[in-house]
Amino acid sequence: MINIIRAAHAELKVRDLGASRHFYVDVLGFHLEQETADALYLRGLEERIHHSLVLRRAAVPALGHLSFRVATPEDLEHAFRFYSARGLPTRWVAAGEEAGQGRALRVQDPMGFPMEYYCEMDAAERLLQRFDLYRGAQVMRMDHFNLFVPNCQAGYDWYAGELGFRCSEYTATEEAEPRVWAAWLFRKPNVHDVALMNGKGPRLHHLGFWVTDALSVLRACDVLAASGYHASIERGPGRHGISNAFFLYLRDPDGHRIELFTGDYLTADPDLKPICWSINDPRRQTFWGHAAPAAWFEEASLVERIDGSGLMELQPPLLLERPEHVT
Repeated sequence: MINIIRAAHAELKVRDLGASRHFYVDVLGFHLEQETADALYLRGLEERIHHSLVLRRAAVPALGHLSFRVATPEDLEHAFRFYSARGLPTRWVAAGEEAGQGRALRVQDPMGFPMEYYCEMDAAERLLQRFDLYRGAQVMRMDHFNLFVPNCQAGYDWYAGELGFRCSEYTATEEAEPRVWAAWLFRKPNVHDVALMNGKGPRLHHLGFWVTDALSVLRACDVLAASGYHASIERGPGRHGISNAFFLYLRDPDGHRIELFTGDYLTADPDLKPICWSINDPRRQTFWGHAAPAAWFEEASLVERIDGSGLMELQPPLLLERPEHVT
């Protein structure tokens, strides 16, 4: 299997770099590592590499790609053989094509997502103890990707069976033979690097960024409201049943969904058993019981093809029922 370390970075296509810079850097507190004519390279305060989020100017908002870090350069060659043997599209990304990053492999996975594997990235100064630079939500690091997939069981089989991810928690339908509605899968030892949710896809539901504590989330709400971004707060703050995390969901100026996330738990033990939640248990999404808005199940970012030829076509979900408690 490919020696994947963790979810590492993402590229979002945005229409107005100035508006995006104000939202992410000035308000939320991401660190701007590099700015070019068509892109912003951002990272969290504890990250010691060049970037974990790329915002690239484009005519249409979309997901450009998601990225996993691998352990060695040889893992890139292994990933190329792995995907080629399965007839899936691949493209080599030369060192420097994405600023600060070494050679990488970009692939279109079986669900249609543009995934990138890389090993080497320029080092950057850790800003964890530069408290004089802290702003907004005080974002620390990239944590996870959440994806809408039309066939969650097939997505689970790919990540757990083919890529060697482990499952921390999942939701299932209430049938004689339950079917998987959503799954949280990990390589680093916390709840997830990638989550799969039943829905029209492929689409990016959200990017999750880790913050230090619940006060960081509450501070972000105050800063957003004071900065005129109160309408960007889509859901929360609250506590998930799944993952136990304290959360806040935001929509950026292009509608991309961002989660501020903290308070999950360790998953390092080899005998860890996944936790199963009923699809109709309202505490699974919000432990306190309040429902997610309908937009949560309907709206998400479109996905680009790895060759830049356009957007992936959407496929309807195999599971059409909705949880009973959706507003």
